[in-house]
Amino acid sequence: MKVHFFQLDSVKDESLKYAVVVSRFKGEWILVKHKKRTTWEIPGGKRDPYEGIDKTAERELFEETGATSFTITPVCIYSVQHDLKEESFGMLFYSEVSELGKLPNSEIGELRVFNHLPSQLTYPEIQPLLFNKVLKELEIKLS
Repeated sequence: MKVHFFQLDSVKDESLKYAVVVSRFKGEWILVKHKKRTTWEIPGGKRDPYEGIDKTAERELFEETGATSFTITPVCIYSVQHDLKEESFGMLFYSEVSELGKLPNSEIGELRVFNHLPSQLTYPEIQPLLFNKVLKELEIKLS
């Protein structure tokens, strides 16, 4: 499996199928647990037909965390390729959440904030790379 990163606008919009939103609340990282899994994941999901990728990120952030007030910024485009399967593309976002409401009734069963990325991840070959990409971009913007 390979993960690649690309600059914004370097991949056709219609190729972007996923939005992943690395999110922080009060200085800690938001991760969620799917009701059918025992592992943690970064909020995100699949783009609906005729939905802009920015709207996908906003919708998924709300649906998976209950975030009601936040800023959201695109970071980059990423791709994942498993062995000889077709490469899939998504957009990586960063969000500062200032207000969390009640967790909506969805596939997410639990939300927790961490000061680091936990080891029990749903996608351990992908999520640390996405998380670290956001950290690297934040360092660049903060310096």
